[in-house]
Amino acid sequence: MPLTTDAEIRTLLEEVRTIALVGASDRPSRPSNGVMATLQAHGYRVIPVNPQITGTHVHGEFVFRDLSQLGDPIDMVDIFRRSSEAGAVVDEAIAIGAKAVWLQLGVVDEAAAARAEAAGLKVVMDRCPAIDIQRLGVRPIAA
Repeated sequence: MPLTTDAEIRTLLEEVRTIALVGASDRPSRPSNGVMATLQAHGYRVIPVNPQITGTHVHGEFVFRDLSQLGDPIDMVDIFRRSSEAGAVVDEAIAIGAKAVWLQLGVVDEAAAARAEAAGLKVVMDRCPAIDIQRLGVRPIAA
């Protein structure tokens, strides 16, 4: 069952340190760009993933093609993809050993969530971590 209570979501946001943001954009007008900047400002390391802009940099971080390219352990994968594409990203998150997947506002895939939970990952769906950090008053991550 996806995390839904404030306490569960707060705990996840307090435990996470490294986030892979799938669907990151280099365009400031895109929501993923603003969310990445907000998460970084809060102290998280955010690694952008987007095959269309691989090799460039977004907010100072190198953009990777897909999750399999990442060498660092990932605590959470934040998914900015259509619901129909989220399942493949969840499967990649499972394969790299991520601890959690977060499907952004409007992104819902119950089958993918069930696969993630069966693999031991925490799941949040149809929410935004940047909004929940502010709403819940989560303290910035210490360096």
